[in-house]
Amino acid sequence: MIRPILLWPDPALSQKCAPVADIDDEVRTLCDDLLETMYDAPGRGLAAPQIGVLARVFVMDTKWKEGARDPRVFINPKITQPSKARQTGPEGCLSIPDVTADIERAEAITLSWTALDGSTHVERLAGFDAICAQHEFDHLEGIVTFDRLPSHQRQSLEASYFA
Repeated sequence: MIRPILLWPDPALSQKCAPVADIDDEVRTLCDDLLETMYDAPGRGLAAPQIGVLARVFVMDTKWKEGARDPRVFINPKITQPSKARQTGPEGCLSIPDVTADIERAEAITLSWTALDGSTHVERLAGFDAICAQHEFDHLEGIVTFDRLPSHQRQSLEASYFA
């Protein structure tokens, strides 16, 4: 089911999410809804708080716009070993439509998570996959794009967002 995407400054977008205790039908439905909503938006990633569910879950599919769909579900993800190498590039957010900001991120990260079948995974992500995962992970921490900006840039983008 396609769910409404919350728009900033909705308070849910600033809250830290709770871990998922059990992968049950409710969590499976949430993940299906996240994917359907993400593709409909159309986005490349979507986190549970963006649809009003404060659970540590996000989905992403970084390549579907260039080819076949390859949906990925991340439950209780953890980021470790961020590279010292950084890159700055434009990021958009489905919860802050029509706003793009240059955000600095680690070029690579190690991501661990639980999959829908309960299996655990660890993968080194680089490039756009790493950027997307860091962006979605931020949502689980109650962080949005604006929070990553220097105050003068944030004020300018907020002003244009509310104009």
